Amino acid sequence: MQFSPSIFKAYDIRGVVPATVNDEMAQALGLAFGTIARGEGETSVAVGRDGRLSGPSLSAALVRGLLASGVDVIDIGTATTPMLYFATNTVCTSGIQVTGSHNPKDYNGFKMVMKGRAIYGDEIQALRRQMEQGAGTAAQPGHVRNVNLLKPYRDRILQDVKLARPLKLVVDSGNGIAGASAPGIFRALGCEVIELFSEVDGNFPNHHPDPSKPENLKDLIAAIAQNGADLGLAFDGDGDRLGIVTRGGNNIYPDRQMMLFARDVLTRVPGGTIIFDVKCTQRLAPAIREAGGVPLMYKTGHSLIKAKMKEVDSPLGGEMSGHIFFKERWFGFDDGTYAGARLLEILSRHPDPSAVLDGLPTSFSTPELNVKCAEGEPHELVKRLTARADFASPAQISTIDGVRVDWPDGFGLVRASNTTPVLVLRFEGHTQEALDRIEHDMLALLHLVKPDAAIEAAAH
Repeated sequence: MQFSPSIFKAYDIRGVVPATVNDEMAQALGLAFGTIARGEGETSVAVGRDGRLSGPSLSAALVRGLLASGVDVIDIGTATTPMLYFATNTVCTSGIQVTGSHNPKDYNGFKMVMKGRAIYGDEIQALRRQMEQGAGTAAQPGHVRNVNLLKPYRDRILQDVKLARPLKLVVDSGNGIAGASAPGIFRALGCEVIELFSEVDGNFPNHHPDPSKPENLKDLIAAIAQNGADLGLAFDGDGDRLGIVTRGGNNIYPDRQMMLFARDVLTRVPGGTIIFDVKCTQRLAPAIREAGGVPLMYKTGHSLIKAKMKEVDSPLGGEMSGHIFFKERWFGFDDGTYAGARLLEILSRHPDPSAVLDGLPTSFSTPELNVKCAEGEPHELVKRLTARADFASPAQISTIDGVRVDWPDGFGLVRASNTTPVLVLRFEGHTQEALDRIEHDMLALLHLVKPDAAIEAAAH
């Protein structure tokens, strides 16, 4: 059997339904994943799905394949991706979430955990080869058990997080799957919750569930003002990322969120290593050091960050994309609802939560920018950029993921996306003048290796 190579991404499997992702492909994935899982000694695999319209059919096909491989299936039904991760930490150790994350509504895909680790890169390609070769079915098929994990998941958060006082918040779930669970959990924590678009609807009729895009926060900003709320929270389509908006309508980007979370975590884990990706603000590392922690910048990619956190025993990690990973008091996976609960715990100790958020160090920065490339071109361009990057002291060059150049007053980044054929660019300056200079110098370097580079806003 042949499947479109384009769907096998760096961290997951994702494509357009039914052109490249369909029931036949899902069943083949189930059979291949189950076969590999059995080879690793696993006996059961959890399966969940988000609110996309193609979810029930793809999930059923995936389960058929898993059962044919001989593993038992724990079907958790409709759930956020973090709830699937919760399943792999509490009722089993392997699982697959059927989710299109924040992609357009005609997409769907699969995020996978094998024996406690998020699989990525070479392991996804090995899965593809197993699917194409075709795996044999087991003599004894597995059994399905339906398990509703909402109550144990909710109870685990409620026993962990305690608010000093109730807060008034607006929650915009963008008609994604988080709407079925997050507002209720925040209410149970004692908050007054005004809900926007909590009804799960895979057509996403109001706006796209991607809080990293400012245009998707307009309704939330208006509702905060209208209701006199303390702050607003927004979720992506599968609930693993969180957007935060202050009373004044300011979007607190994830790298600034990390400053607040790091300060809190480091009061209980002094000297802890806090991991963040290369797209994060230059202001984050000093904030971690000031709080008594060890900052560690690493490659972008939720699976990569999770693996690095395990390696160095980190209590907290985060990415500019909005994935926040708490190991301290939690399981180390990215979870928008849990991150929101931890945020509320911190802010409930202060009389003016928005002042705390607005007071976090900030800079002048561009949004994430992209340069479209041919398939396979971005990584080649980064190699050539690395060879040409020659900036005088005091510039410091990091090549852990692309080329990041830090000056005393800002940084520039050019890296290859692992999910689409684009270069990812981000520039930051402590002043507008510094930002303009850094952007000019980095683009001059880029044009040396790609004279026709056309810069555009990132389309997630």
